[in-house]
Amino acid sequence: MSTEQIRVQLPDGSQREVPRGTTPYDIATGISPRLAAAVVVARIRPLATAGAKTEQNVSADSASHASSEDAMYSAAGAGEDGTRLVDLATPLEEDVELWLLKEADEAALKVLRHSAAHVMATAILELFPETKLGHGPATDSGFFYDVYRETPFSEADLAAIEARMAEVVARDEAFTRLEEPRGVAIADYTAHGEFMKLHFIERFTQPGDAISLYKNGGFTDFCRGPHLPSTGRVKAFKITSIAGAYWLGDEKNQQLQRIYGTAFFNAKDLDAHFKRLEEIKARDHRVLGKQLDLFSIQEVAGAGLIFWHPKGGLIRKTMEDWMREECIRRGYHMVFTPHIMRRELWKISGHEGYYNENMYPPMELDDAEYRLKPMNCPGHILIYKSSPRSYRDLPQRYAELGNVYRYERSGTMHGLLRVRGFTQDDAHIFCTPQQIEDEVVACIDFAQSVLNTFGFKEFKVELSTWDPAKPTDYTGSAENWQNASDSLRHALDRRAIPYRTIPGEAAFYGPKIDIKLVDVLGRMWQLSTVQFDFNLPARFELEYKGEDGEMHQPVMVHRALFGSVERFFGVLIEHYAGAFPLWLAPVQVGLVPISSEKHLAYAEQVKTKLEAAGLRVELDVRNEKMNAKIRDFGLQKVPFILILGDKEAATNSVSVRTRGKGDEGSVALEAFLARAKDLIDGHATEL
Repeated sequence: MSTEQIRVQLPDGSQREVPRGTTPYDIATGISPRLAAAVVVARIRPLATAGAKTEQNVSADSASHASSEDAMYSAAGAGEDGTRLVDLATPLEEDVELWLLKEADEAALKVLRHSAAHVMATAILELFPETKLGHGPATDSGFFYDVYRETPFSEADLAAIEARMAEVVARDEAFTRLEEPRGVAIADYTAHGEFMKLHFIERFTQPGDAISLYKNGGFTDFCRGPHLPSTGRVKAFKITSIAGAYWLGDEKNQQLQRIYGTAFFNAKDLDAHFKRLEEIKARDHRVLGKQLDLFSIQEVAGAGLIFWHPKGGLIRKTMEDWMREECIRRGYHMVFTPHIMRRELWKISGHEGYYNENMYPPMELDDAEYRLKPMNCPGHILIYKSSPRSYRDLPQRYAELGNVYRYERSGTMHGLLRVRGFTQDDAHIFCTPQQIEDEVVACIDFAQSVLNTFGFKEFKVELSTWDPAKPTDYTGSAENWQNASDSLRHALDRRAIPYRTIPGEAAFYGPKIDIKLVDVLGRMWQLSTVQFDFNLPARFELEYKGEDGEMHQPVMVHRALFGSVERFFGVLIEHYAGAFPLWLAPVQVGLVPISSEKHLAYAEQVKTKLEAAGLRVELDVRNEKMNAKIRDFGLQKVPFILILGDKEAATNSVSVRTRGKGDEGSVALEAFLARAKDLIDGHATEL
């Protein structure tokens, strides 16, 4: 084979010899003109690394776990499996594996949105040339661009920008990658006062580097790409909002304007996106929480502090009762620990150093300084340490629905989802190193049971490991971190659960498995977590007597399955749009006597019988019309409404209206009761 030839391996395993410098677009054209017209971007991997074993494939868009600034400039970098995204016009200079991505690929959508951000920046500078540009990354829901302009943009300005974007798209300008010496780029951006671009060049490049630029028409931007072939491929887009943002997140810096937008490959998907946003709005747990009288946040008490109202409290009790019973069934001991503890304890645990910014300030009491607990683990450790332990005692499993307190900044709090005081369904398992894998597997099984019971059928899993390049962010040796990470991997492999490895996202004391549920709208929520901890047992000098008669150090598993009761409840509200399954509903049956006088006695008999069977029942005795009562129960999303009149009283029956199904006719009271109990006992999620 000539040295001017390279090998390109396609997904089906076939290989082609092509001249060095051939582009992905050339290869697509050689396969089929239709393919060339359909492809958007390419993914490549050097053939030399194609057979190398990787922990797990992390897609090229995993940069979303980093800051948006990092994501913007690392999108073209190599992924965990050695792959990287490139433009279709990129010359191939070595033997590679090649994937030609079409519009349906998730990575292609991110490239589209980044290209749309450049289209928006082009429009902004054409209309408002005094504007200075920051960065414009793609996001999970669209894109944004940070810009600096002394005059705030108006709604009319945004409309003008969107209209000009349509003109840029109609011009079908090619996205062309250029390179220039770093010094030339710095001099150019300095001359034009582009302080944000200078920052990015200095942060993401080194002296002597060639700077990557992308040009379309008269617009050029510092960017690593990749991009679509041309602006004409950005067909379905919309500017959605504008917000303020300080440069580098520092309120002492310039006030920027962040313009948000979204883009899809076709108008149908764009329309579907906005319909989905309307559905999300209709399911907002803050609105439904008020409408259904479930909870409130009282300004006089403080932000981020939840008041559970009677109906919300009933749901919470049902959730917690289920969790406690399940913990006991699975061999956990229920424990309770104080809300405040001496500051010295948090110094020993490491929270004082690694978690201090998330804790409330110390309280000076008569004998020492105390701090509100952000975690339950040190309290559980003290319970373990209160008595001598033998290998025969292990594992020791302690569970607590404990109130904890963490300092959240004012701008980050969000209803039940981000609060300052919450109840964590925390558990800690103290065991031997030989038992750790089985315990982690049991925690994973428990987590799956929680999700299934509460109606979540889909989930995704991430394994968060440490970043050895930042050892000061963690405690413990590299060997311990490797062993701990391997234990979690083996546990996931035993259950054949696919996962992504996310470096640098571990807790300071050990790696963790994060289980993210997927709700009815396809949104992911981080709730359940299982964490390996070899550090706290060492810090607190925990011991057990082994079978050999010697003292050994146990290892420890942290796990939370609801995550927090508040957050899990908020997700439940949005998942079910407030229409809870029968077993969770605060009012399970609404009773409507046709006549408040004639049929009230029979309605009270029905209420007594249903309540004796354990159902939560509400009888509407108001002097209102029947249809008004039915409507009001419907607005409260009550699962069953029973209509009671002459016929029902004479036959000991009830006329059933089922939420979402309507009138189902009359049935014997005993038959209805049996149906309801079956649904409740089986934790059914549908009526």
